[in-house]
Amino acid sequence: MKVLVCISKTPDTTSKIAFKEGNTKFDETGVQWIINPYDEWYSLVRAIELKEKDATVTIHLITVGLADAEPIIRKALALGGDEAIRVNSDSHDSYFIAAQIAEIAKQNQYDIIFTGKETIDYNGSSIGGMIAELVDAPYISLATKFDLNATTANITREIEGGEEVCEVALPVVVSCQKGVAEQRIPNMRGIMAARTKPLKVVEPAAIDTLTTIASFELPPAKAGVKLVAADNVAELVRLLHEEAKAI
Repeated sequence: MKVLVCISKTPDTTSKIAFKEGNTKFDETGVQWIINPYDEWYSLVRAIELKEKDATVTIHLITVGLADAEPIIRKALALGGDEAIRVNSDSHDSYFIAAQIAEIAKQNQYDIIFTGKETIDYNGSSIGGMIAELVDAPYISLATKFDLNATTANITREIEGGEEVCEVALPVVVSCQKGVAEQRIPNMRGIMAARTKPLKVVEPAAIDTLTTIASFELPPAKAGVKLVAADNVAELVRLLHEEAKAI
């Protein structure tokens, strides 16, 4: 069984976010990059768990990015991926990225394609659905549980007000979120092994981008807080009514 796990490079949540060139480009100066947590903690770890139960499972990793994404993909290999593919392109267009992944997926005939539910920088939640359409496979989103029974997957996903359990025949594309698996840390053996695992670099297919970024905008600065004495209820009510407009 072959599993493809999609890996994204995202800024660490502690990184200071800034933009340049008239707010049209993200300023990468001093930014610490990490594997997108939804890709690492949930989709990749669930794939590793499947392999631990069945030694015939092979895990391939894929990312669309330039050479600076290789430390990220190497860490994913250290966690438990068998080999990796880097599509040599720097694009933030969801369709372009999904189409590049789909091209690789169609060449290798994967049984399962895992993505995180979204990336923590763009929060688009669009890649998985696009890949599924392009490879002509069913798509289950927001999975909180994934169980495999031969060539059938039972997937629990969140819906409005509850959960839904889906049964689907492979191949399938699944976006994963909290609940599917628990975070792991690479051990020394995995880190050493990752240095020699295959990392294939391929040039991107001729795919048109459908969107461009016009500009970025930071959220407004937070206003200072006002402290109200515990016994001054009238002032608290006035502030909530006249300034916060909450009552």
